[in-house]
Amino acid sequence: MRIDVVTLFPEFFELLQVAGVTGRAHQQKLWSLQTWNPRDYTHNIHHTVDDRPYGGGPGMVMMAPPLAAAIEDMREHLSSPALQARPIVLLSPTGKPFDQRVAQSWSQSAGVVLVCGRYEGIDQRFIDAYVTEEYSLGDFVLSGGEYAALAMIDASVRLIPGTLNDQRSAQQDSFSDAQQGLLDHEHYTRPEIFEGREVPAVLRSGNHRKIDQWRRQRALCLTAQRRPDLLDRAKQQGHLSAADLDFLAQLTQDSSQS
Repeated sequence: MRIDVVTLFPEFFELLQVAGVTGRAHQQKLWSLQTWNPRDYTHNIHHTVDDRPYGGGPGMVMMAPPLAAAIEDMREHLSSPALQARPIVLLSPTGKPFDQRVAQSWSQSAGVVLVCGRYEGIDQRFIDAYVTEEYSLGDFVLSGGEYAALAMIDASVRLIPGTLNDQRSAQQDSFSDAQQGLLDHEHYTRPEIFEGREVPAVLRSGNHRKIDQWRRQRALCLTAQRRPDLLDRAKQQGHLSAADLDFLAQLTQDSSQS
């Protein structure tokens, strides 16, 4: 998997290559990263990459020519048709929500090209000519696309087989296919008692059938309490078993009686 990032701040991405899970995977050559700075494709002493918006208004707009030149230079360095065909993704508040499914698809592909915007926005002509997809982290605005790109890269790289010590960790994450899109259950470790709070007895029972049942029910509880929209989606997609639905019905009844 190869990720190319068009950014005014390449230093943002150095940590991903040397620290944590992504750093270990990078050292194992499970993924690679290359940055492209639009300032390197300017032709004046100030390396100008932005200008005032047509029509007036606050802020500055990133100019199309330096961004386009960075993309074209990147393409010239790629010999593989698979790398040439990767999507060019703009990180933008107007993009579609980025989620676990997108991360999973990226992790199973040749990679992506990420374009990090800054200032008030990017000249729309560059977007029309080069960008194939737009994604957002959520309904809020960041100072630049770099912050979103870091999160999206981490979310994708950790799903590449061999990145995690135990691939089951990724399979049991919140939003994963194994969880049918539900939130993950709570987790406990030693000590058995912490500030008067004990680890649930079922987790110490050694009965794996009951442990699995407890974990599933806790995932259902947490999702119902915190993200009912995810629970509704799981129902619509047929991911909930008869036992799941019976448990949720009992949960609703108990809640109405309390």
